[in-house]
Amino acid sequence: MTTTCAYDAILVLSFGGPEKREDVIPFLENVLRGKPVPRERLLEVAEHYYHYDGVSPINQQCRELITALQQELSAAGIQLPIYWGNRNWHPLLPETLQQMHRDGVRKVLTYVTSGFSCYSGCRQYRENILAALQDPALAGMEVHKIRVFYNHPDFIDVLSESVGAAVHQAAAGGQVPAVAFTAHSIPMGMANTSDYQRQLGESCRLTAERLSLGADQYRLVYQSRSGRPEDPWLEPDILDYIRELHAAGVRSVVISPVGFLSDHMEVLYDLDDAARHLCDELGMTMVRAATPGTHPQFIQMIRKLIEERLRGAERECIGLYPANHDVCPTDCCPAPQRPGRPAAAGRPA
Repeated sequence: MTTTCAYDAILVLSFGGPEKREDVIPFLENVLRGKPVPRERLLEVAEHYYHYDGVSPINQQCRELITALQQELSAAGIQLPIYWGNRNWHPLLPETLQQMHRDGVRKVLTYVTSGFSCYSGCRQYRENILAALQDPALAGMEVHKIRVFYNHPDFIDVLSESVGAAVHQAAAGGQVPAVAFTAHSIPMGMANTSDYQRQLGESCRLTAERLSLGADQYRLVYQSRSGRPEDPWLEPDILDYIRELHAAGVRSVVISPVGFLSDHMEVLYDLDDAARHLCDELGMTMVRAATPGTHPQFIQMIRKLIEERLRGAERECIGLYPANHDVCPTDCCPAPQRPGRPAAAGRPA
């Protein structure tokens, strides 16, 4: 059940990304702080950003989303300021909360740019918020998070529109394409303690059902894995799946980055660059479906999610599962345990 509540402002909370070459290494050091990732891996990932002159598109996409959302809220009579903070790069979350507090904001409703539940996609953001709120200067401030929306009808409408357009384009060559839905791979230890796979699978199923795709015409696969090679992560990888399709005689594929809400670096590098290069090598047609970005119906969905908390509006959902909870249980999406690391006790929710 949703409890209506008065809020002073909306916070858009995102991952963050570098906007020039000099930002890349400090940004990646922020991302990897506290994680046992070899320096060589950091430098390898840095090359992905240097390929685009050190500029990740994610910050500009947040600016565009905020502009669109402000217009959507104003049209609905919701006169709340929108602030923006990031986990890993400027504007950093603690600095944004400090500015909000100086502006007199005390109760905040947060939209996190992640639609699925796992430690890195949900709980870690909540931990970041709680850590920032330990600052004595932020006394009396409350920050609440909007629920995940993997089965919201507007989200499925937007996915269906983009995948349907891509399928139509790919089929123009005379072949029925396979559809590969991709999401960021995560360690199995993280996947096994969250609803990440189930939620992704439901988004894919609902989209495929809307497009009348048979179970043999689409598959959920993964991309952008990192970490130690010996650690198990979600599979199959998109590149391995493309090779599998080719070996089976398939010559056309649509890739829908269902786990990504906008075209950030993993979409550009791992799909538009690496996957397309492989398809070209294999003589396969590849069409990449659009991400939601600032699609008007996606922005409308965010406004509806805000209205759930402001006005007790209907909690829309479709498919096999109810609308997700507003307040996460204390044991929701725990951090994955590294080998030899004792379980964390009393970790904040």
